[in-house]
Amino acid sequence: MTSPVALREKAETQAARLPALLARAEHLAGAVLLGDHGRRRAGMGDDFWQYRPAQLGDSRRMIDHRRSAMGDVQFVREREWQIAQSVILWVDQGASMNFASTKDLTTKAERARVLALACAILLVRGGERVGLTGTRLPPRRGNMQVMRLAEMFSEDADEDYAPPEHRAMVPHARALFISDFMGDIEAVRTALTKAADRGVRGVLLHVLDPAEEAFPFRGRTVFQSMGGTLEHETLKASDLKDRYLERLAERKAELQHLCSVAGWSYGLHHTDTSAQSGLLWIWRALDGGRART
Repeated sequence: MTSPVALREKAETQAARLPALLARAEHLAGAVLLGDHGRRRAGMGDDFWQYRPAQLGDSRRMIDHRRSAMGDVQFVREREWQIAQSVILWVDQGASMNFASTKDLTTKAERARVLALACAILLVRGGERVGLTGTRLPPRRGNMQVMRLAEMFSEDADEDYAPPEHRAMVPHARALFISDFMGDIEAVRTALTKAADRGVRGVLLHVLDPAEEAFPFRGRTVFQSMGGTLEHETLKASDLKDRYLERLAERKAELQHLCSVAGWSYGLHHTDTSAQSGLLWIWRALDGGRART
């Protein structure tokens, strides 16, 4: 059992991360220019959407006489109905995400959390409901929800590889999963299958450190998982390179296949590239925040 002192120290450590994480996410979100947001349909909103020719059954009060006076056809002034979407997020908080190959690079965890929170900020500003997969934080609107997300993104999981959370997926929502996907591929398969069954469409962002792509290791090397549960020592690390790269390529291909079957978008992001490029890709993959039909 965790002692009260240790629990308080952990809580203070987590709380200290929030201002910096929020600041980075706000700055990143500010770099993305937002146009009109949400899916527009004719309805009972207050904002003008479009003119259309009057049809049988339209009341005379709906006719816009100024627009109709410009020609021989009577026009109706339709207004818009903004349908808020639910967007559910999953960010891998396993120990493997805390890896960075050099002190000049951000960890995969830091990049994933900033990208997810910046995306949440943009979605909330657009009137969307945002939450986490599972039952801990259902989708809601508002700045308080962003604070709750920041708190939860600042937590670390105990295991080396955290499986995607697939419980309580909101039917017909959108989703964003961010991870290095180094763990069990079956857990990803299960999550995407359940998502597809519920009509959830989304984006899977595969985050890797550049060293995980290049495998620059030579000579005697000790490979150890970030959580310390796995360890392998070799005298000729370079002999492992081809086999490692082959397995990495297989993992990417499998993720792409799973996304294709589920109707999701797959993206690859490296921590030595800009966070802004990652956020822009996510935003475009989510179709500018609009649900694809």
